[in-house]
Amino acid sequence: MRIAKKAAELGFQWYDRRRLAKALKQVEDARSYRRLHAVLLVANGRDIKEVAQLSGASLQTIYNWIKLYLQQRQAQSLFDSSRCGRPRSATAVTDRRILREFDRDPLRLGYNTTVWTVPVLATHLSHRFGCEISPHPLRRRMKHLGLRWKRPRYVYSEKEPNRAQKKGQLSGG
Repeated sequence: MRIAKKAAELGFQWYDRRRLAKALKQVEDARSYRRLHAVLLVANGRDIKEVAQLSGASLQTIYNWIKLYLQQRQAQSLFDSSRCGRPRSATAVTDRRILREFDRDPLRLGYNTTVWTVPVLATHLSHRFGCEISPHPLRRRMKHLGLRWKRPRYVYSEKEPNRAQKKGQLSGG
């Protein structure tokens, strides 16, 4: 069985090219743009192998995109649908605000520490911006922002050998 490789063999009509070109001018999402552009190239008569190389997608992916479009003949069928998942918590705590508060000194803000920990920063942001953010999502967002730090290292000091004598606890000689 021969696989169809030309636009007419696939079922594209003249209005498909116009519809795809119009949608391509309006799309803002890069993933949708890539799909629309690839399907438009095929609709304009470009070879599917060539379109696959240009778009960086596999032949099967190009055929899947074409099938998606031709089923409804709507450009929106190539757009990403909304994905499941929990909405972002604490929308008032923006990335810019996290960075700004992270640069502040926690000791000067009344906390009993000189460095931020995720739980302390989460508490501070919750009070400061009036919305609850727990440490786990804050940690994810901080990692996404590239914020990393090491915990402060505890330094155990050794007692000085002449400490008792300096304190006057030993009698001389």
